[in-house]
Amino acid sequence: MGIASSNQSTENRPSKQIFILSGQSNMAGRGGVNGHHKWDGVVPPECSPDSSILRLNAQLHWESAREPLHADIDTKKACGVGPGMSFANAVRKRVGGTAIKEWARGQPLYENMVNRAKESVKSGGEIKALLWYQGESDTSSYNDAKSYKDNMESLIQNVRQDLGSPSLPIIQVAIASGDSKYMERVREAQKEIDIPNVVCVDAKGLPLKEDHLHLTTEAQVRLGQMLADAYLANFAPPPASS
Repeated sequence: MGIASSNQSTENRPSKQIFILSGQSNMAGRGGVNGHHKWDGVVPPECSPDSSILRLNAQLHWESAREPLHADIDTKKACGVGPGMSFANAVRKRVGGTAIKEWARGQPLYENMVNRAKESVKSGGEIKALLWYQGESDTSSYNDAKSYKDNMESLIQNVRQDLGSPSLPIIQVAIASGDSKYMERVREAQKEIDIPNVVCVDAKGLPLKEDHLHLTTEAQVRLGQMLADAYLANFAPPPASS
């Protein structure tokens, strides 16, 4: 996802502030998707499109962003509202189911994320942060939950290295759902990561859909705003004084 800022590039065009949205189904967005795997088409006002909000589509071309944001990327499941557009609109006013081991360097999901991120800056712009929402699939196995912290720390190190951004801000979401056997262990691992420029937003308590796994549309909107608050509070330069 890119947000075109008012700062002018050397080509006299708005520069892009680029945010990587990654993780699993709650980041892709299932808000408004019913039991028949159809999206209800309802777009909350907080998720409305804006000419300054762009997305890198599956063909690696920038285009206007609108819900469902990941429809052509997460093609195996029905996509609905996620936190991305709510996040982008909240930031704009001031200024994208898998286990963690599947995001290891060399795995298709990881390599696709990195390749898309590199492609996103070729026409100008700067990657401002990685937003990460994943972990539900690691709550069913003791070994997966136990190794989550080490795997996540490796992911952070790898993506910063591969993108040439050693201090890339990363905002991860502490999961709100999953298998009760090891959900709290994964949540603890997420909240205990102590690496510079890594912060955690807690989704626990946000409303879930009937499947008890995915966030509702309203919860996705709220999460997007929470992510924006975390970015603005921790990483964005202070607004210019008038």
